[in-house]
Amino acid sequence: MPPTSEVPPRAAARRAPAHRKPRRPSPALARTGFGVTTAALASVVLLAPQAGADPGAARPSVEDVQRKVDSLYREAGTATQKYNAAKERTDEQRAQANGLIDALASSTEDLNHSREELARYAAAQYRDASGGFAGTATMLLADDPQSFFDQKYVLDRLAADQHTKVREFRDQQAATARKRTEAQESLNQLTAAQQDLRTSKTEVQGKLTQARELLTRLTAEEKARLAELERRKEAEARKKAEEEARQKKKAEAEQAAAAEAAKKESATADSATGTDTSTGTNVGAGAGAGADASGGTGASGGTGTASGSYTAKAEKAIAFARAQMGKPYVWGATGPGSYDCSGLTQAAWKSAGIDLPRTTWDQVEAGTRVSVDDAVPGDLVFFYDDISHVGLYIGNGEMIHAPKPGASVRVESIYYMPLYGVVRPA
Repeated sequence: MPPTSEVPPRAAARRAPAHRKPRRPSPALARTGFGVTTAALASVVLLAPQAGADPGAARPSVEDVQRKVDSLYREAGTATQKYNAAKERTDEQRAQANGLIDALASSTEDLNHSREELARYAAAQYRDASGGFAGTATMLLADDPQSFFDQKYVLDRLAADQHTKVREFRDQQAATARKRTEAQESLNQLTAAQQDLRTSKTEVQGKLTQARELLTRLTAEEKARLAELERRKEAEARKKAEEEARQKKKAEAEQAAAAEAAKKESATADSATGTDTSTGTNVGAGAGAGADASGGTGASGGTGTASGSYTAKAEKAIAFARAQMGKPYVWGATGPGSYDCSGLTQAAWKSAGIDLPRTTWDQVEAGTRVSVDDAVPGDLVFFYDDISHVGLYIGNGEMIHAPKPGASVRVESIYYMPLYGVVRPA
């Protein structure tokens, strides 16, 4: 038998007749395949980010959001103080540059006037030299040779004076030009630095916007919890302020009682001494002892007190600050419609006749440092290690301040933020 040619099944499938059309998948299969593929892709898209991420960090907690926003507000406050300082330096430098430019213009005008005088003198000299006799002939033909020498001496002195004047003005012009160049360069540097600070501020505001967007994504329950956290923080700060105020009043009462007891004891001793001896000397000694006791009380009573002059000025500053309550915090603002923290304290004390510097960093150096326990109404209270916030103390552990973006001037406990120190500005 002739050998049989067998074709493997797979090869036969590959060599299907040309006239046969390939089978198309049914619509049901196509739909099923598409659905499976779409579902698979969706699974990959949804699950891929979660595969390498920490499930606990997928959604920040309310506490995390609060900490981030507080941190961003602090950064904004620090950037604001930097901006305020740069703006203040820029204004000063601009005034200096304008003064130098004005001086240069005045010097140039004087120099031009001197040059015109010298030009007229040179023209006259040229006419005399070209149209008249030589110097020797003029001297020989002169009616009075001495007058010729006198006139020549005067002309020589005038020429020397004119040259000196021109040289002086040229030196002055060069010096003024150098100063103007230096001032302009300094101004350009400060302007560039100020622009950098504005850019930094914009970046911080961008972070704040992100934080606000994050806040808007919170559920109603989370927002309520965040508000509760804020209320709890304010209540704790207020409670601490109230406790500090009670402790301070208690200490003052004990101090006053001790002083009164000392006075009574001294009076009793004076009376006893006077009865036994009946001498004015002993009575006087007793009176002296009483005065010493009273004086000691006065010295200790000075803790947490201020002079009458300071108290009067502080009352004016506090009255001004109270009148600004409800006005919005705006970075870089100094009133009258809005304020930042140092702008408010500066304006408040200015109403009392005291000029404070613009920034918190300068204001903290513009007075006498006192302890928190010795703070009296009108003192400046500073916060954070970088001294980026300030408020006006009003007593009982409270202050008036411009808090942060999105808030208004208000009364708040000084324990709401980490304290840095207290300064008495006048």
